[in-house]
Amino acid sequence: MVNRIDWTGTQPPKATEKGIWGWMFFDWAAQPFFTVVTTFIFGPYFVSRLTNDPVSAQTTWSNMATISSVIIALLSPVLGAIADQSGARKPWIGFFAIIKITSLFGLWFAAPGSPVVYPVIFMILASISAEFSIVFNDSMMPRLVAKHEVGKLSNTAWGLGYLGGMIVLISVVTLLAASPESGKTILGLDPLFGLDPKTGQDARITGPISAVWYLIFILPMFFFTPDVGRGLPFTTAVRSGLRELKNTLGELKERRGILRFLIARMIYQDGVNGLLILGGVFAAGMFGWATIEIGIYGIILNVVAIFGCLIAGRIDKGVGSKVTVVISLTMLLLATIGIISTGPGYTLFGLMQLPTADSGGLFGTAAEKAYILYGLLIGFAFGPVQASSRSYLARSVSPEEAGRYFGIYALSGRATSFMATLLFSLMTYISGSPRLGMATLILFLAGGLVLLIRTPYPADRA
Repeated sequence: MVNRIDWTGTQPPKATEKGIWGWMFFDWAAQPFFTVVTTFIFGPYFVSRLTNDPVSAQTTWSNMATISSVIIALLSPVLGAIADQSGARKPWIGFFAIIKITSLFGLWFAAPGSPVVYPVIFMILASISAEFSIVFNDSMMPRLVAKHEVGKLSNTAWGLGYLGGMIVLISVVTLLAASPESGKTILGLDPLFGLDPKTGQDARITGPISAVWYLIFILPMFFFTPDVGRGLPFTTAVRSGLRELKNTLGELKERRGILRFLIARMIYQDGVNGLLILGGVFAAGMFGWATIEIGIYGIILNVVAIFGCLIAGRIDKGVGSKVTVVISLTMLLLATIGIISTGPGYTLFGLMQLPTADSGGLFGTAAEKAYILYGLLIGFAFGPVQASSRSYLARSVSPEEAGRYFGIYALSGRATSFMATLLFSLMTYISGSPRLGMATLILFLAGGLVLLIRTPYPADRA
């Protein structure tokens, strides 16, 4: 039976240990979609094997992300404000779970040579459902623990999510993904379930796997994590929520610290989203990596990310969310510069020449090894920059207003995120070089960092 608590008072009571773990398991449940579908397996498959034109496919994938981002940006604040008035968050999460799970199963039908419009539609539906669910889940956080604990809670949950994503990714790479030439996995085994790598089944199966994983592991949150009591009836909640959203947007003029944080986050999250969506795709195009190489690269990043989140949780609790985010953004900037400066036989824009010989094994060239080293910086920083941004806001608002502010928070992460992917698409189309397209991400990471440095902490402080 779901434990519902109608919170009263200004101080958020602590949830039970089961309730906290149930909330953290949402990240565990949700992460495989971003890890194996969006970034490391299905995304690169879409670009390199679904069609015969990788450059055009990269643009299509980027456009898919752009459309998703616009929808998320427009509707997240509205849904968050309505949730504050309607009360319970779990019915919303359940509703979007149905859409997400159904859409992920649809990716199985994205065989090579099939129309790309259908997987694009399924990815848009899955992406917006995933992000809307995150809005409602995040807005529950301020009620679970005291403010000084939210940074550790957020980073631990994010690290748990990376662990879940890594387990699924390792399973795909070792047991399902096979070489199209040999038909064997990296362990020399036949793929489970008789999957045929020549028709992309090893990549397409990641959709249904992520759907089943999500369905199973969101259940602890539904069973154990306390939800607020039922509020206003739905139609009344919609009218009241829209009115409160309008008031909140006007209120931001007075709460300048929160406004500055949201704008800074809007800018740097564009760069973060770009790295998430395009990083694996970029590597696949540059080095011709297949599912196995991309998968192992993803495993390396996820292992590093788990430790990064655990370390960041301590830093966040000790010195605060702002310092954690600033350090993380600096690492992401250095990593992005390193990635775009690397090519066959060189890195750092040719200042360092590398041997061009290929050893014939995985990541056989020196340039590929350099790419992985830069990827380690991304792994360390990727989770903390997002987890500590989440705790930054949680420390800056009250539980009663968390829904609408986390809706605006989602808006700030998506309102202009189409700019990063759009600039990538335009630059790649004009120049024919995905490297120049990736370079546009530096503008977003650096711009957000500069603005964040001048933002108070917590953001509601004068």
